[in-house]
Amino acid sequence: MADRYEPPHIHAQKDDNEAKLWLDPLEFAYVEGFRRHECSEILSITQEHLGEFLRVWFERFGGLSDE
Repeated sequence: MADRYEPPHIHAQKDDNEAKLWLDPLEFAYVEGFRRHECSEILSITQEHLGEFLRVWFERFGGLSDE
């Protein structure tokens, strides 16, 4: 899986819009099609659930140095 070799992140999609957010620090890697207010909402929701996203990431992929 390619994702396991990248820092923790999530993807957001709606219709033809897509975004990728790094979780630490919390910031957009890229945004395609979302409006500014939608990006603010995505950041807010991600911040609200950040601990859960990171917990699941490391349960799924482990540390970056794991084989």
